[in-house]
Amino acid sequence: MKKQLQDFKKIFNGEFNIDSLHTMLYATDASVYRKIPLAVAYPTSERGINQLVNFASNNNISLIPRTAGTSLAGQCVGEGIIVDVSKHFTNIISVNTEMKTVTLQPGVIRDELNQYLKSYGLFFGPNTSTSNRCMIGGMVGNNSSGTTSIQYGTTRDKVLKLKTILSDGSEVIFEPLTKEEFQAKTNLNSLEGEIYKKLYKALSPKEVQKEIRKEFPKPEIHRRNTGYAVDSLINTSVFGDFEDKINICNLLCGSEGTLAFTTEITLQLEPLPPIHTAMIATHYQSLDSCLNDVVVTMQHNLHTCEMMDDVILSCTNNNKTYEPYRFFVKDNPKAILLLELKSNSEEDLQNQVNSLLASLKNSNYSYHNPVLRGDEITMALELRKAGLGLLGNMVGDRKAVACIEDTAVALEDLPAYIKEFSALMKKYNQQAVYYAHAGAGELHLRPILNLKKDEGVQYFRKITTEVALLCKKYNGSFSGEHGDGIVRAEFIPLMIGEKNYDLLKKVKKAFDPQNTFNPGKIVDALKMDESLRYEVNRVEPKIETLMDFSDSEGILRLSEKCNGSGDCRKSAEAAGAMCPSYHATKNEKDTTRARANALREVLTNNKAVNKFNSEDLKKVFDLCLSCKACANECPSNVDISTAKAEFLYQYNKENGVSFSNKLFGKSTQLNRLVSKFPKISNWIFSNNLTSSFIKNIGGVHPNRSLPLISTKGLSKTVELSLKEKNKKILIQKEVFLFVDEFSNYLDTDIAVDSFVLLSRLGYKVNIIDTLDSGRALLSKGFLEEAKKEVDKNINKLKGKISATTPLIGIEPSAILSFRDEYLRLATDKTSATNISKHSYLIEEFLASEFERGNISSSMFTSEEKHIKIHSHCHQKSLSNQKVTFDILNIPENFKPTIITSGCCGMAGSFGYEKEHYDMSMQIGELKLFPAVRKTTEETIISANGTSCRHQIFDGTGRKALHPVTILKNALK
Repeated sequence: MKKQLQDFKKIFNGEFNIDSLHTMLYATDASVYRKIPLAVAYPTSERGINQLVNFASNNNISLIPRTAGTSLAGQCVGEGIIVDVSKHFTNIISVNTEMKTVTLQPGVIRDELNQYLKSYGLFFGPNTSTSNRCMIGGMVGNNSSGTTSIQYGTTRDKVLKLKTILSDGSEVIFEPLTKEEFQAKTNLNSLEGEIYKKLYKALSPKEVQKEIRKEFPKPEIHRRNTGYAVDSLINTSVFGDFEDKINICNLLCGSEGTLAFTTEITLQLEPLPPIHTAMIATHYQSLDSCLNDVVVTMQHNLHTCEMMDDVILSCTNNNKTYEPYRFFVKDNPKAILLLELKSNSEEDLQNQVNSLLASLKNSNYSYHNPVLRGDEITMALELRKAGLGLLGNMVGDRKAVACIEDTAVALEDLPAYIKEFSALMKKYNQQAVYYAHAGAGELHLRPILNLKKDEGVQYFRKITTEVALLCKKYNGSFSGEHGDGIVRAEFIPLMIGEKNYDLLKKVKKAFDPQNTFNPGKIVDALKMDESLRYEVNRVEPKIETLMDFSDSEGILRLSEKCNGSGDCRKSAEAAGAMCPSYHATKNEKDTTRARANALREVLTNNKAVNKFNSEDLKKVFDLCLSCKACANECPSNVDISTAKAEFLYQYNKENGVSFSNKLFGKSTQLNRLVSKFPKISNWIFSNNLTSSFIKNIGGVHPNRSLPLISTKGLSKTVELSLKEKNKKILIQKEVFLFVDEFSNYLDTDIAVDSFVLLSRLGYKVNIIDTLDSGRALLSKGFLEEAKKEVDKNINKLKGKISATTPLIGIEPSAILSFRDEYLRLATDKTSATNISKHSYLIEEFLASEFERGNISSSMFTSEEKHIKIHSHCHQKSLSNQKVTFDILNIPENFKPTIITSGCCGMAGSFGYEKEHYDMSMQIGELKLFPAVRKTTEETIISANGTSCRHQIFDGTGRKALHPVTILKNALK
């Protein structure tokens, strides 16, 4: 087979990968399953998909369609060829404003579609929790719905037309048909004709229709993805006395890519949602009261009806980040319903609110019903989301497992169903956690299981089986919106009966006689407790590391924290910085998920003594910028930046270090040396001839400018500045100013500005300018040398740094190391921890002092200035951007705004390196450079990272200032 795959690669319209790295990356999705595929294909055209279908058919190989790969049930894993359309099938083809429709390719991201449609006054209603990266093709495959399904329905309700490629390679369009048009299709001498013929024959008998109506989930349950939706076809003019046209798209929606390969989708759109919104957060003293009120509240025109219980709420209790988000929570409710109302009229909205409040008062189930508006609604929804994230972020081998999280029942059955469900969970010593699309009768719950052990796998099957039986008792849907995949397909005969299951097999056979498309899903199901991500009862390898990963129980378990949710696949248009390399390349290989998956696979399966000695790991880490966005934005906090530092250290032990990496990693020593002759050094660095030579031997891209050495020494400059400003200042606090290696040798002026600003504001400043933070060493994997610097710094600072004498830093990547890598490397962890608690970015310190009233606007100019802020990635991850915004707001007429950019693309040495320069500039061009270019010359550009300022200058020609310099210049 290898030769056939290699030959096919030569003629394929697209990218075709059969290497070990790509096949391991696509072996998993967001489910608990793992299957190594034969190959991974990225077709660039419909011809490429046609080639794949013909090749698969001729070689008896399966095709597994995939977009974002966020499937929870194993829909996207398989042993054939994974066909990823997320990279090239991303066009929005046309919008028909009169008909309110859009035609697009399957790789369009849901949120980006709605951003595009906004100017037309339209939007696509179904919204999943993954909407910033999930794609319309995947939503069609799963029949996705989301929080607003009670108002806008499911994806199936919105699909009008599908352009597909069938299993024989023929191109077929499915769309609404009259009875006569359907009959005409049955006369076609093609696979399309055979499909229509066989569907008519299979569904026409009245006893078949009766069996479908009897066994399928109750019709009022609109979240219904159990098997193929044959029940949606029989209530049409073709099969009875009904007016509705038949649309085979209803069957293809939720079919998980098992029937045809979709290349274009036409969707029905809605007018933009009403602009006025209110939310009532109803509080309950019991779960029963909450569930009984769901039926009451659903009599109103709700846009959202979401439930969260006390377990989720408790996850955010005493959490400093989310404490403000709990502003509306009174006492200790057992459950809360979030009920959202909308209207284009404020008066009508208030009438709706009053009406709902009256119903709640009349039902008398709730004890507190605050009405939320504006940002309060966002905060309430974020609180729910945060609780779920904290709940799912579990250390160790016991994980929240997706298997029974997708059940839906009729609203009137919900209280009784949940009562029995709770008893079932108690039987298995599972804590029942209730978060649900309550208005849709859907309950999300994941049992906590260790699927590495036989006992956990047994419970996996037992719990799933018993919940399936319970769901069937209430004629519910076992697959509400997450699909059948592998985990639930085995239970379809139980849920709809053997006769109906045989009918589904006939449907599959009609569309896909050779079983080419995504086999083992829906029919002829794979076993739900086989092909798991982990080999059961395997002795897990013990991985020795220099850095301390005990917070994740080791680096292997750090990688295993990744559940595949794909948050790192959001594009640059979405909020946040994760993941800059993926933003630029759109390659799965360049996501946080890919790096975690590769690390898990290699550390588990590599037979080498040093398991890090892997070319696959080297490739997958190559474009990681170590921005640390994943440490904060990944819901599982998978810190790939730190893992990369450990990898480089371990890999370099076996393979050595290049001269270029030595140069960058030990740049502090070089800067210390050349700082003795700054003018000569700068002439060498800036002269075309000499700088070209340095760039060539140092592996620096010829278009990149070299950083210049500060020409003034820090101590002398500080003395002069104090003489110039010989004012008597009341000392209110003592601080230690950490002048890191970047500020010391490259940005001395900023170090001076920091000293002057703090001194003029009334602080006694002790300068520490002899220490190396070790940031450059860390970035290139020189961990033994970095550890020496860490221990030296901790020994120097312990006993000095405290709550009353904090450590204040200028360069984010340097000072924030005390909170991060220092805790993993320090020998004296007690002292390191104490110092970390009292180490602050200078903006953090100034913002907190302003909040305490120790700094006032009267100390600064009243001149008006407009400022655009770009913050360092490490600040975004380990601190926050708001502190910079806050301090630049202190002068009363300063008008700062934050540039919604991710990583600048420089990332220390990354942007210098000739092999990474183009990628670096491409990342800068995504958001940052265009935003800077749009500003006027009078607008001040603020950037607190030395690399960021360098990147902005090289990319736009604009000189950015550190926020400290801006504030210092604004002093009266």
